[in-house]
Amino acid sequence: MIAQLSGEVIATGDRWVVIDIGGVGYRVQVTGPTLETLREAKGRVTVHTHMAVRDDDIRLFGFLYPRERELFTILIGVSGIGPQTAMNILSGISFEDFAVAILDDDTKTLTRIPGIGKKGAGRLILELKEKMKKHADTFAADRRPTGANDAVSALISLGFSPAEAGEAVDAVLPGLSDANVQSLIRAALAHLRERRI
Repeated sequence: MIAQLSGEVIATGDRWVVIDIGGVGYRVQVTGPTLETLREAKGRVTVHTHMAVRDDDIRLFGFLYPRERELFTILIGVSGIGPQTAMNILSGISFEDFAVAILDDDTKTLTRIPGIGKKGAGRLILELKEKMKKHADTFAADRRPTGANDAVSALISLGFSPAEAGEAVDAVLPGLSDANVQSLIRAALAHLRERRI
C-alpha cells in the first residue's frame, strides 16, 4: 500500500498530477483545490495517498492533508459512493463545511455538490452522522489557533474530558484580546468553575 509520495510535480492534467520520485512518475488523482495548490508548488511536494485496487485497475488518490484522506476513506465506505464521487465531494466542499452539513441535516448544501442528488444527500447524512459526531472535536481543533489547542491539551492533562476542555476554550477565546496559552487556561478554568456552581 502506497500511503505517501514526496517528489516533484512534472505534469498536471484534469484533476491529476504526475509526481517524479527517483525517475519514476506516479500519476495521482487529486481534487480541484489540491490540483491548484500543486500547480503553484515549487520543488518537492508531499501528498498523502490512498491506493484503490480493482481487478483491472490500480489508482492513486492524493490529498494535501491526512484529514482529507481520512474523509475520503469514510466516504467510499458509504454505499453507492465510489472513489470518483468521493473526489467530487472533496472538490466541491471544504472538509469543515461538509461535516457541518452532515451534522445539521443540510441536504441543500450537499445537493450543490456535482453528482449528489437529494437521495444521495440523505444517504450520506444517514450513514455518516454518527461518524461525523465522533470527528467533531477534531474539526474544531483544526480551526483553533495553536495556542488554543495547547490550552485544551493542558486542561485535558488536568483531568477534564476533551469535550469539556475544547468547549471551555472555544467559549472564552473570542473574549480575550491577549489569547496566550496561560490566559486561555485561566479563563477556561474560570468558565468551567462557573458552570459547575
